[in-house]
Amino acid sequence: MFLSSSVYCLPLTNPEPLHSTSPTGPPAASLTASPFQFRFFFFSGYMSGQMNSSFGGAEFVTSEEVESSDRIDETQSGETTNKKKRRSPTWDYFTLQTIDNVLKAVCNHCGRHMAAGKNKGTKHLNLHVDRCPVLKEQRANAIASPVVTYNLDQELGRKKLAHMIILHEYPLSMVEHSGFIDFANTISPMFQLMSRNTIRSDIMKIHKLEKEKCGEILKKNKSRIALTTDMWTANHQKRGYMAVTAHFIDDAWTLHSRIISFKYEPCPHDASALTEALSSSMSEWSIEDKVSTVTLDNASTNDAMIPLLKQKFDPSCFILNGELLHMRWCAHILNFIVRGGLSVIGDSIDKIRDSVAYWSGTPKQYEKFEENARHLGVTCTKKLSLDCITRWNSTYLMIKTALLYKAVFERAKLCDPKYKCLPSEDDWIRA
Repeated sequence: MFLSSSVYCLPLTNPEPLHSTSPTGPPAASLTASPFQFRFFFFSGYMSGQMNSSFGGAEFVTSEEVESSDRIDETQSGETTNKKKRRSPTWDYFTLQTIDNVLKAVCNHCGRHMAAGKNKGTKHLNLHVDRCPVLKEQRANAIASPVVTYNLDQELGRKKLAHMIILHEYPLSMVEHSGFIDFANTISPMFQLMSRNTIRSDIMKIHKLEKEKCGEILKKNKSRIALTTDMWTANHQKRGYMAVTAHFIDDAWTLHSRIISFKYEPCPHDASALTEALSSSMSEWSIEDKVSTVTLDNASTNDAMIPLLKQKFDPSCFILNGELLHMRWCAHILNFIVRGGLSVIGDSIDKIRDSVAYWSGTPKQYEKFEENARHLGVTCTKKLSLDCITRWNSTYLMIKTALLYKAVFERAKLCDPKYKCLPSEDDWIRA
């Protein structure tokens, strides 16, 4: 019986003396215990299924039990082996499962069962990763809308908001408008909005920083600086402001223009007051010895200001002791020339100007003008606009636009008897 049997020996962890006990005889002599106690499995085709007895410390089991144990051991050893050998990134997409006593690789995305085992390899698994419909859709969505990690920078956001208000001249109160607050919360709920006083403080900090930068540029600049200045009156405040702009070329031959002063000037705006304002700006920026010219318009006040300015500083600071200091505004001179030429047809231009003012003075009047244009089939592509006395090109644009609606003016005369400044045919020809 022992000759036709196969023997499997497995080590046990408890080394104890082994005793051989015969089912029919007295106990046999004790076997010397080795470092490992062996468990013997005997099975044979000649053994019956009922044999399960002990002999000499050996335990007899049936062949079916051994085969079942072998399958379990193979599965466990196979899983252990696969875990050790699963170094390919392909296994990130699959999970090993035993289905119907067969080891399978199950796709983590679509659930498809793929063959798995010691000799199966991963080539077919790689092909499935490329063809898996769920993975294809995920890759397409990732390309269409890539996920980007974004960290909110509160300080940078406040700085950009302040720059936006400066650039577009938005009111400071916009940060407290409900629509802007809703927009900002939609874009980034984590962004903390500020009040108008806070944004005003941020803008003043930016102004101070930019002023320091401009001062460094003017200080390091080696070339002469040309100044331009003019008075400006705010329509809604009726206050006068003086603006001073510095123009210079840097070492790279790049032209720069910087507003170095924009201040309110109380009345009267005489020569001494303007001289004091301009000289204080030059001293504030430490450019007294770098000024080449001062460009002004042809107002009599400016003519009287230049001699007073020369007295404020050493004549050696200026080119040729200040002989070239005063530069007249050529655009202002050109405006005088054009105005002199237009005075020849001044009556005709006055009628056109009065007509434009009559029909564009109020919204109701302009609506009547547009209604007359629709009756004539004239499309109002350009809006009527008055000219500005100091800008000769604005007079040209006013006349050019009015000529497009010549027929509309004539029809409007028939509809509105109060309109009495209609230009004649000769006036249109002169214009």
